Amino acid sequence: MLYKYKSDYEKIAMGLLSFIPDLKEIANLKTEIEWYEADSSHVLYLWKNENRDFVGVLGTEINEDFIMVRQIAVTPTERSQGLCFLMLDDLAELYPDKKIMGNIEASSLIAKWEHHNEK
Repeated sequence: MLYKYKSDYEKIAMGLLSFIPDLKEIANLKTEIEWYEADSSHVLYLWKNENRDFVGVLGTEINEDFIMVRQIAVTPTERSQGLCFLMLDDLAELYPDKKIMGNIEASSLIAKWEHHNEK
């Protein structure tokens, strides 16, 4: 289940974002969190698994017609579980009137998710 980021989750969010190669450095992580906090159209979501542990992060930029997925990452132990597709399913349910798109890094995952949902 997706949970909207709040400052209480800062360390957890930073830990999950650190799985993204460009965000390994603490300074980069703090800058990224600040970017999400600075604008209401930038929304960071955390994912809790069935054990109620945060195991994924989904960074979005919400526009009038679409949602841009900027980052998506999960813990190594959850990577083979199809969690990214579940996260995208929940995002689509939250914004049923918007098209979900991905930046360069996320676009192939979004395409696979769309193909999976066409079946």
